[in-house]
Amino acid sequence: MIITDLLENNARQFPDDVALVEINPTEKETRRMTWRDYELVEPTLRAPYYRREITWRVFDEKANRFANALSARGIGKGDKVAILLMNCIEWLPIYFGILKTGALAVPLNYRYAAGEITYCVELAEVDALVFGPEFIGRVEEIAEKISEHRLLIYAGAGCPSFAEDYAEMTAECSGVYRMPHLTEDDDAAIYFSSGTTGFPKAILHTHRALIHACRVEQNHHAQTREDVFLCIPPLYHTGAKMHWFGSLLSCSKAVILKGTSPETILRAVSEEKCTIVWLLVPWAQDILAALDSGKLKKEDYNLDQWRLMHIGAQPVPKSLIKHWKELFSHHDYDTNYGLSESIGPGAVHLGVENVHKVGAIGKAGFGWKCKIVDAEGETVTRGEVGELCLCGPGVMKCYYNDEASTAATLKGEWLCTGDMAMEDEDGFIFLVDRKKDVIITGGENLYPVEIEDFLSAHPKIKDVAVIGLPDARLGEIAAAVIEVHENMTCTEEEVMEFCQGLARYKRPRRLIFAKVPRNPTGKIEKPKLRQMYGAERLVAAQNNA
Repeated sequence: MIITDLLENNARQFPDDVALVEINPTEKETRRMTWRDYELVEPTLRAPYYRREITWRVFDEKANRFANALSARGIGKGDKVAILLMNCIEWLPIYFGILKTGALAVPLNYRYAAGEITYCVELAEVDALVFGPEFIGRVEEIAEKISEHRLLIYAGAGCPSFAEDYAEMTAECSGVYRMPHLTEDDDAAIYFSSGTTGFPKAILHTHRALIHACRVEQNHHAQTREDVFLCIPPLYHTGAKMHWFGSLLSCSKAVILKGTSPETILRAVSEEKCTIVWLLVPWAQDILAALDSGKLKKEDYNLDQWRLMHIGAQPVPKSLIKHWKELFSHHDYDTNYGLSESIGPGAVHLGVENVHKVGAIGKAGFGWKCKIVDAEGETVTRGEVGELCLCGPGVMKCYYNDEASTAATLKGEWLCTGDMAMEDEDGFIFLVDRKKDVIITGGENLYPVEIEDFLSAHPKIKDVAVIGLPDARLGEIAAAVIEVHENMTCTEEEVMEFCQGLARYKRPRRLIFAKVPRNPTGKIEKPKLRQMYGAERLVAAQNNA
């Protein structure tokens, strides 16, 4: 079985069931995301709230039309088609249309600048690029360079002259498509690493990995046809899409929400009867703050059907989940660990029955194996810190066009994650830090995640990032970038008093009160912080010399 079989099965068995809903919370967003093939759906306007939906039959037909359009232009098995779109109802039909031709889907981060788009398109040897209205300027800037051997396809209103119009090229295409023969071992997609520790790498996955992601998600969260999944994070990332894969496997509805405000999220859950919601830590914090302040009231929304809240992509403060369970006592809570190299979340899984272990990422997920090794590759004893390694059907095939990085990351059947971890006496795995983020100060190893977890328990601290900065005497020192809750003030003295609970050598030696930058999937952008504050420290040292 390959992943497109699941879509076709759903369209055949439940053609009139709603598959996808798109919600744009404001009229401005609605205008910006106008599509010229809206006649395929029935939009409902509730100013300033825009909603449209498609059934499984329409989903499959749209994928088939795009597959036919690509095939007519010579795109087929082994070719590569990049997707540069904001979240929208067309995203997934375009993705599956690509896969149906036997080509590889190559999702791109919507934050990429023109130069980064060029880099990724060339590294992945992309044959076509599908882009949306928000990216006209960026693509136009590089169109002459990248279009010589590549097809540019524009999905939106007002097609620029340098691209083909998605609506026009699919309008006359058949809603039926005869796929080439594909197996689970065929290449399916190239995802790019988040780039939090360097420039993105192109991660190659097969259909086997995608199918495994579906099974993992459905096994962990027990989706049925009655569930409704609220999808907020960007679909270009494995996290959002692979959580949605549980909906694909269970033939259940998913809601694609554009907007992350507490009111927008709670309204979507209420009106769409969402049962499963995946949040990032800042969104969960904002919901709690809005309820605590009285800005929003639970009784104004229909939330009884909401059964599961889960968080991934970043460490989760214990205090956040304790508070969440106080306000939403009937919710199950879960967290998953994974990375794009392991086809996203689920390689390690906490499990809803293990809420008492919040802080851990869990145990090996469905179909996965884990081990923690030392620098020589030997398994460490429980309680010792080492590098987390994964083994399972979702491990990447390779870093595309990068043999050196592949060899450094894949050791036989094992994927070396670059994450430092330890296993407790009950077999639960706790992340300690990224291997590259470990701070060596005066010969001692400091793990920023441990310090961040400690500081996040301070009632005035909304978010925190700990980084290493150069120091002439100690080599590096730990600096904490602290984002304070809105309408609160916090002093260095308060934080350092709180840090008396940390071992002396683990206490940050510099405090910086500023916003903590995170990428769209919630990961702290530490290279940006190191560049910003490391440069400041270097200038100061030179001035004092």
